[in-house]
Amino acid sequence: MATFILLASFTDQGIRNVKETTKRAEVFRELAKKCDVNVKELYWTVGQYDVVATLEAPDAATVTAVILSAGALGNVRTQTLAAFSADEMRGILDKMP
Repeated sequence: MATFILLASFTDQGIRNVKETTKRAEVFRELAKKCDVNVKELYWTVGQYDVVATLEAPDAATVTAVILSAGALGNVRTQTLAAFSADEMRGILDKMP
């Protein structure tokens, strides 16, 4: 499974309905699970991003489909980052010429 970091910011709609954010997070977890994506951690944050999550997915296409589905609801805008453990990074570095 590949690891991804999700950074999300509330839209105007999302902040207007912020009291529903934990319920929306549960809906997101269920949606992700149906698509074979595991939401490992999810945090509400203060600063540039309102939510940060770590996800595990079979591939980038699968996690993208889940994130696009969540974004289509209109409550958040997202950025997604591929993430690598130290062992994975060593393997990547070993492939360098």
